[in-house]
Amino acid sequence: MIRLCDYIQDFSRSPLQPWSELAPWDLVIQAPAIVRQLLSQLDPQAYDIRDEVAVHRTAIVEPGAVLKGPLIVGAHCFIAAGAYLRGGCWVDEHCIFGPGAELKTSFVFSGSKLAHFNFVGDSVLGRGVNLEAGSIVANYRNERDDKEVQVRIDGQLQRTGCDKFGALLGDQCRVGANAVLAPGAVLAAGSVVRRGEVFDCEG
Repeated sequence: MIRLCDYIQDFSRSPLQPWSELAPWDLVIQAPAIVRQLLSQLDPQAYDIRDEVAVHRTAIVEPGAVLKGPLIVGAHCFIAAGAYLRGGCWVDEHCIFGPGAELKTSFVFSGSKLAHFNFVGDSVLGRGVNLEAGSIVANYRNERDDKEVQVRIDGQLQRTGCDKFGALLGDQCRVGANAVLAPGAVLAAGSVVRRGEVFDCEG
């Protein structure tokens, strides 16, 4: 059994607390609906809200960034030109998305960074996670007929019942440049994936 609070400190005190008992893949499946619910609870004085996209008034979004709802971008975030956020995303405070960084249907906790030219799909990233340039969190097993994503828990593979799930990265994980996390990666807090490494829990 994966408990989100075992990977992300203070998860149970975040706005996502009502969903803290969900498995991470179930959380991302429900991401668009969850983000829409959270959108309805935001203070319009603190957020600029348009077309299901809410950006905190202290956040910086450069011209050329593409933001598609439902989406929440928290306080003091920086979204660079060329970044692309879509598909139901919740971004906590003090996060950075560099040029060419793409985030799809994911939850990102405070202080996390996608340096540039990253893809993160259908994932949950804890606090202070850092993805160096070109690192990828893949979300789909395109290479095989059986698309269902599996995760490894206590050394055993477990089916998720879904065909799109990227990763659960605990607080302070570090992913080096050009590394690839295959679908179903579950990394404990403080884990390090080296530059150029391919991490596949089924391998």
